[in-house]
Amino acid sequence: MRKRLTDEIHAERVALPTDRIPVVVLLENLRSAHNVGSFFRSADAFGLSELWLSGYTCRPPHLQLDKVALGSTETVPWRGLESAVEAVAAARAAGMAVYAVEQADSSISLAEMPCPEAGIVLIFGNEVTGVEPETLALCDGAIEVPQYGLKHSLNVSVCGGAVLWEACRRYRKL
Repeated sequence: MRKRLTDEIHAERVALPTDRIPVVVLLENLRSAHNVGSFFRSADAFGLSELWLSGYTCRPPHLQLDKVALGSTETVPWRGLESAVEAVAAARAAGMAVYAVEQADSSISLAEMPCPEAGIVLIFGNEVTGVEPETLALCDGAIEVPQYGLKHSLNVSVCGGAVLWEACRRYRKL
């Protein structure tokens, strides 16, 4: 066994069609450009439809974001929105389900995440305060990643990686 070279991996991927799953990630007021860049890479890796950046979440071009994103700002469709409320309205107009990824009193487990044919918008909130209460009130529900340690806290981009892999696995029937 040998590790594949980056050029080998890239050549293989360029030959594949871009088959995007109907999942949109909405980032609401993320303060860390590193986390935003990580979401771009995850969105590219799992073939998401789009990344929406709202509030004061930084947008490309941004030095730290671009450094972490490793070019995925060019491969992932994205748009900036003034507010998450505006984004939820756009999702509703497109017939998509809207779920916050949040520890809420009525959260469902990640294993129960719906995968509607029309698509789903997954909202990830600020690293400290989470999804804003007014945004949470507009959601169809909340999804929580089960945790078995004592802290019950994941970095937002780490949480995103887990949730987006599950969405990818289920939409692609892997």
